[in-house]
Amino acid sequence: MDKLSVTGKEWIYKNSDTNKIKEIKENFNLDEISAKLISQRNIELNELSNFINPQLKNTLPNPNILKDMEKSVIKAVDLIKKNKKFGIFGDYDVDGASSAALLASYFKSINRSFEIYIPNRKSEGYGPSIQGFENLIKKDVGLIFTVDCGTLSYDPINFSNKKGIDVIVLDHHQCEVQLPEAHSIINPNRLDDESDLKYLCASGVTFLFLIALNKFLRENNFFTEINKEPDLLQLLDLVSLGTICDVVPLVGLNRVFVKQGLKILNKKKNLGIKTLMDVSKIENKTNTHHIGYQLGPRINAGGRVGKSSHAVNLLLNPSPKETFQLALELDQFNKERQIMEKELLKKVLIESERSLNDPILVLSGSNWHEGVIGIVASRIKDKFNKPTILISIKDGVGKASARSIFGFDIGSLILSALNEKIIVKGGGHKMAGGFTIEEKKIEIFRNFSKKKFSKIKSDLSKNKKLVLDSEILGTAININFYEKIQILSPFGPGNPEPKFVINSVRTLNSKIIGENHIKSNLITEEGIMIKCIAFNSNNTEISAYLTGNHKKSFNIAGKLSLNEWGGEKKVEFIIDDISVNKSS
Repeated sequence: MDKLSVTGKEWIYKNSDTNKIKEIKENFNLDEISAKLISQRNIELNELSNFINPQLKNTLPNPNILKDMEKSVIKAVDLIKKNKKFGIFGDYDVDGASSAALLASYFKSINRSFEIYIPNRKSEGYGPSIQGFENLIKKDVGLIFTVDCGTLSYDPINFSNKKGIDVIVLDHHQCEVQLPEAHSIINPNRLDDESDLKYLCASGVTFLFLIALNKFLRENNFFTEINKEPDLLQLLDLVSLGTICDVVPLVGLNRVFVKQGLKILNKKKNLGIKTLMDVSKIENKTNTHHIGYQLGPRINAGGRVGKSSHAVNLLLNPSPKETFQLALELDQFNKERQIMEKELLKKVLIESERSLNDPILVLSGSNWHEGVIGIVASRIKDKFNKPTILISIKDGVGKASARSIFGFDIGSLILSALNEKIIVKGGGHKMAGGFTIEEKKIEIFRNFSKKKFSKIKSDLSKNKKLVLDSEILGTAININFYEKIQILSPFGPGNPEPKFVINSVRTLNSKIIGENHIKSNLITEEGIMIKCIAFNSNNTEISAYLTGNHKKSFNIAGKLSLNEWGGEKKVEFIIDDISVNKSS
């Protein structure tokens, strides 16, 4: 029966191959629905065991396939043998903090000293600066690592070279043909890199560097009974943290990093992560949702509205008292960030009204808080399903944060604008980026962006689809069914949570929770009651069916969520969309 989406999305069901489902069931002893969901992900049978139970030993490539890996390891070993101090220059987001903490944890475990520098977002902006490098050099470092940044840092790296200090870049952001004159640049997105690991974030790149470094030290008899070899697997909690929060595809190595990293993370060995989990009131087993929506925003809040160094300090601090204080402050910064975000979102929505016909939204305003424009850009992007760029202007200079939709590479747009000298500096990857621009060139950039977007064959902004896995009955909303589909986890970009449809339901009762969420009890034709929640749905098309007086039945599409509270587990249905039957 044809369905009409109340939000204007086209509901599309994934194809299923009955023969493949049967083959998966027989070979892997799985039930019908699990086999169906796996078959829809187009995984080859010989790769299925590692998909179901991903192991690092079965997936890990030789790290030396990354360009400049061997060169970087040799340089680092030379400094280790000379017992020199390492400088670590990190970005202020979760991936940058996790990457910096990875390097620092390793150096600490082999008794080598280090200095960490995290720039202030407001006064220094993204990436290395001459000021930041000078700060590290004054502290007598013998080598500087940049993590989650550095790929386009020509001037700071030249400055460091003149001071006689080499720089190793560990990054994943998009590159130009001409690279800075660093000692080495490990970045799977280099144009001359053939590793096929472009999907890694900086934490993943950093971890591979540590694997290569550790192997070299082991083979050269560095480790002894006194100076024992570190267990790198225990650092996977930091890798999973960066991987989830940087929203990179959970495929290949990333899937293994997250699956195995969550196991380490839930052992709560990292005092900072454990303390932040307590402050965030995460009582149950931590999953990708908790990290992406509870831990990540708090860790990021230091760089957005508070102190940039708080994130990495939290991940490294061994003192329970100091860690608790850091976690409390990050939690408070996050609350401040939420207030700022809400206020700015109202302003930007007003500003967006005059540009809604544009295929890509380039919006600007005076003194918009630079720490929250990225989040607000993401909200606007989700609302209108269009690439969104927000520019905060102060003293004739604009600082921009960009977020994109699937199918439009925002990082390439920024690099193209940089090559055309439309922007001063900038960088990014397919889904996000940032740059600096002179106020007088914003209109030029806006027109440049529109032209770039128009080259895409289809109008992505109007191509709103909701891809669905299967129809299910209301009886499937239970713990047993929820646990069956966890065989496909961890979920995220590249491996989305299964989305289901339950047909012919009616509203029993609903209430508004928070400001914008709707909690509902629905009932199916068979008399099964379903607990549901629709996030950010108040005063939308969806709310009309959940809180209105509609007596006719409707269909819901969404995913399952496990709610644990006070030792009790309940499965809820998260509503993404509602449809009505054409014959209704």
